[in-house]
Amino acid sequence: MKILVLGAGAFGTALAIGASQNAQGHTVSLWSRSPEHQQVLQSQRENARYLPGFALPTTLNVLQGAAEALQAQLAAQDLVVVATPMSGLRGVLGQLVALPLPLAWVCKGFESAQADADWGLLGHEVQAQVAPQMRAGVLSGPSFAHEVARGQPTALVAASAHAAVRQALVDAFHSPLLRVYSSEDVVGVEVGGAVKNVLAIATGLCDGLNLGLNARAALITRGLAEMTRLGIALGAQAETFMGLSGLGDLVLTATGDLSRNRRVGLALAQGKTLAQAVDTLGHVAEGVYSARTVVQRAHAVGMEMPIAQAVVDLLDGRLHPQQAVAALMGRGPGQEF
Repeated sequence: MKILVLGAGAFGTALAIGASQNAQGHTVSLWSRSPEHQQVLQSQRENARYLPGFALPTTLNVLQGAAEALQAQLAAQDLVVVATPMSGLRGVLGQLVALPLPLAWVCKGFESAQADADWGLLGHEVQAQVAPQMRAGVLSGPSFAHEVARGQPTALVAASAHAAVRQALVDAFHSPLLRVYSSEDVVGVEVGGAVKNVLAIATGLCDGLNLGLNARAALITRGLAEMTRLGIALGAQAETFMGLSGLGDLVLTATGDLSRNRRVGLALAQGKTLAQAVDTLGHVAEGVYSARTVVQRAHAVGMEMPIAQAVVDLLDGRLHPQQAVAALMGRGPGQEF
């Protein structure tokens, strides 16, 4: 199978490494939009910027960043995987609008609102605008790039309305160390992947303030309830949120020390500004950019998301960390379900 991964960040590189080492003998190519980055990848055979410490397999092809070279590669592929940040998805899909191959993205979050829109869109909504005829889907689930690259056991979900896309993702990435489950619930899988980033900021704040394990458990559980309500309101299936892309990804991102979004919350709890917190990461923390859209989408369907709202107020500087906690704990009693 011939697989082209567009985006040489941490997760794109990790997926490319894993697919290159798959026993099925795939031919895998990794594309970086930056010619300088491509040259470093090619010469050092390591992505020292985004995924240091992992050698690129000799069988992994590294492609030039020029758009012309990318277009020339497409006809020879069986699957295209977009591993850019969410902010880059629209542009990539626009370049591939006539692509006849299965395509999937791995970015999680909401796109920033366009000039003529009240809120940003999920990946499948961007694709519906830009390339509605494309056979596309999403690959998501609880997965840190370092562990995928290291070959540690991982499970993901391939979600698409097209059976051919789901099967292509299973064929490409399923292995004894990386299980790939199928789902038709694209909305649920994407909502889970987007909202968990926002909730991870809140959990990092909770842990940074040393509020205790009781508080963390309550925050994750009530966060899952918020995520599920929003997903159902947008057309998702409730059971999706008890699976890998819902509960699984939330637990990983909210509690794992490799989580960039969790680290933002920890830094804010230490008194750092948002700019300082983001600068220390060196990578994108999608929850910072998605939080406002999560709340906007919730308001548009007539529901409250108090945890996500507290995160937005914290990021916008309207609340200090202790005030955000007080705002959540000061809410009146209510029914759990």
